[in-house]
Amino acid sequence: MMSIGASALQISKISRPLIFLKQTSIGATIESCVHESERILSSTLTSSSRFSSTLSFKRSFKTSSPRFEKFVTKSMSQASESKSVSQLSIDLKGKRAFIAGVADDNGYGWAIAKSLAAAGAEILVGTWVPALNIFEMSLRRGKFDQSRVLPDGSLMEITKVYPLDAVFDNPEDVPEDIKANKRYAGASNWTVQEVAKSVKQDFGSIDILVHSLANGPEVTKPLLETSRKGYLAAVSASSYSYVSLLKHFLPIMNPGGSSISLTYIASERIIPGYGGGMSSAKAALESDTRVLAFEAGRKRKIRVNTISAGPLGSRAAKAIGFIDTMIDYSFANAPLQKELFADEVGNTAAFLASPLASAITGALIYVDNGLNAMGVGVDSPLFNDLTIPTDKH
Repeated sequence: MMSIGASALQISKISRPLIFLKQTSIGATIESCVHESERILSSTLTSSSRFSSTLSFKRSFKTSSPRFEKFVTKSMSQASESKSVSQLSIDLKGKRAFIAGVADDNGYGWAIAKSLAAAGAEILVGTWVPALNIFEMSLRRGKFDQSRVLPDGSLMEITKVYPLDAVFDNPEDVPEDIKANKRYAGASNWTVQEVAKSVKQDFGSIDILVHSLANGPEVTKPLLETSRKGYLAAVSASSYSYVSLLKHFLPIMNPGGSSISLTYIASERIIPGYGGGMSSAKAALESDTRVLAFEAGRKRKIRVNTISAGPLGSRAAKAIGFIDTMIDYSFANAPLQKELFADEVGNTAAFLASPLASAITGALIYVDNGLNAMGVGVDSPLFNDLTIPTDKH
C-alpha cells in the first residue's frame, strides 16, 4: 500500500479508536533532509526519519508483544522501544460513509462499518429489502450490541438504515413479480437511484461509499452448467451493482472522497466450486475498479479501490457450500498461518478511506494472509519430503 523500509511490526489491541500505520526510512534522500532538519532545529529524532505534515502526530505509546487476535495494527521504526516515537492516526471525524450490503454482524460489510466508526466516521447502511426487518429488529433488541463494541468501549452507532436492492437502478426496472412479493411489502424507495436521492435529502452528501454485496443464484454450479440467466444475474448483482451505486452516489460525494468494493481471488485463479459466473463477476468488478478510478477521479476527485479479501465464514459465504474448507486451506498454505479476521479487512478499508491513502486509486489490495502469493498448495502430499516452514507460535 505504501513504500516502506525495514521495521519491527508491533500488533496489539488499543483502547481508543485510532488505527496506526508505519513511519520509517525511505532512502538516503529523505534521510539527508532529516539530518538537515536536525541541524537547523537542533532536535533529536527517535527514529531514522520524520516527515513534516499537516496531519496530526500523537506522542509516546507503549509497545506490546505480537498477538493474533482481533486487532488494529501498530507499526514502529527500528528506534528503541523504550523511547517515544511518532504515531500517525487515521482520523475520519466529520466524514460520512454509506455501506451497501450490511444485513448482519458477521460479514465484511459490518467489519468495515465498525472500523470506519472507530476512526470517527458517521455510518449509514443499505440493507437488502427482504432482510431489512430482521436486521432492524436485531439492532433494536440489542442482539448486535456485543458486535458493536468499538476499541474505546463505546458502541458503534448506525445513524440510518436504508432499504436497498442494488439489482434495480430505478423504479421502472422493478418487475411486477418483485413489486408484488410480500418480502418487499411495506418498503419503498429502495432502488439505487431512490436510495441515493434519499441520502441526499437526509444528509446532503457523503464522503465514503462501500460496496459489500454479491449474489450468484447458481454459485454452486460449474461454469459449463451455468445458465445465461444465472450468469448475467451474478454479474448484475455482484459487479454492475457497483457501477450503478457509484454512478448515482457520485454527485453527492464530496471531492477527495473514497469508494471501496470487495473482491475475491477467484477473479484471477481457478477456485473449483465458486461457480455460477461469480468468478467472472469478480473479474469484471476488478476491471471496472480501474476504469471507475479514472472516471470518478477526473470528475469528482474520488478514489476507487477494491480489497481482495480471504475466505471468511460469514453467513453469506455459507451459500458457497465449502467455505470452511477454504478457510482451512488458507490456514495451511498462506505465508501467515493464522485466522483471517474481518477486522483486518475493515481496518484496510479505513486506511483506504482516509487521507493517508490520498494517492492510492485504481488499486487491488490483498488482505488474505498472503495466500494470493502462493503458486502451490504446500499441504499437498507431494511436498511431504520438503522442509516447509511452519508457524511455531
